[in-house]
Amino acid sequence: MPILFRLSCLAVLVSVAGQPQPAEVALQTGDVVLQASRSARSALIRKASGSPYSHVGLVERAKDGVYVVEAVQPVSRTPLATWVKRGVGGAVTVLRPMGLDAAARAKVLAEAKKALGKPYDARYRWDDDALYCSELVVKAFERGAGVTVGKQEVVRSLHLSPAELALGPALGIDPEQTLVTPGSLVGDAHLELVAEHVTRVR
Repeated sequence: MPILFRLSCLAVLVSVAGQPQPAEVALQTGDVVLQASRSARSALIRKASGSPYSHVGLVERAKDGVYVVEAVQPVSRTPLATWVKRGVGGAVTVLRPMGLDAAARAKVLAEAKKALGKPYDARYRWDDDALYCSELVVKAFERGAGVTVGKQEVVRSLHLSPAELALGPALGIDPEQTLVTPGSLVGDAHLELVAEHVTRVR
């Protein structure tokens, strides 16, 4: 990835870190959490979406702790502390579904947990055989609460160079297919921004 893009992402995180932030954010079941992960494709995902985010999951507040249900390899229920540490600078952005009561949020989470154990979809296809992170979140809201979040975008319309688009077929990614990026969830009318780039969540 171009060094200028990496530096710009770092600058965003540093500038936000210098702004006043909530001392600690208490998460709720059904909250959406985003981060800039350290995965091999993180920088490309952020560049393609024009967003500082490359990974997203759903919060579960349970009797034995707080977890994030996420599409990694495989779809997993990850302790919150472990999930946070995987992000750049431990920074987390929290979105909260609006207009959904606790029962509805629990149904959203239950839909996400039905996918536990399924493989990660590195081809970003819209089927249920394998799932990528934002696909898991979007389908959980659609099937659990009848709410559509995020934005379907054609791969070729993203912020990718011709050379990067040309790599798609070799990775099993069709430039004409649609997908939902983690960044497209931010600003969604159904999701309220609770905290941005905070480093203390519980």
